[in-house]
Amino acid sequence: QIYLVESGGGLVQPGGSLKLSCEASGRTFRDHTMGWFRQAPGKEREFVAAITLGDDVTYYSDSAQGRFIISMDNAKNTHYLQMNALKPEDTAVYYCAMGDPTYANDGKAYRYWGQGTQVTVSS
Repeated sequence: QIYLVESGGGLVQPGGSLKLSCEASGRTFRDHTMGWFRQAPGKEREFVAAITLGDDVTYYSDSAQGRFIISMDNAKNTHYLQMNALKPEDTAVYYCAMGDPTYANDGKAYRYWGQGTQVTVSS
């Protein structure tokens, strides 16, 4: 079993930054993909970013590209989502996930999920 725990959410003003963390424990796989998804009230879950373990290839949604950076610290079994230039529309619960998807943005292909952390962007 793999456990994922997110942290780092909170309230931030528009234009500000936050860094989310996702620590994995239990059995881990070096060739899996770590992803971030988010879900705003009344909306479907959407892909934000992903990184493939081992070769560190990264993927971003159009809304995240250029503002967010996903990274991995293998020694700590932790991956991060640095979010910059935040907008009110980034407000959502952010979830980290681990899996072996064919397509990095396919949420249904991720097997393990964290409990989520709230990000609120408001003045």
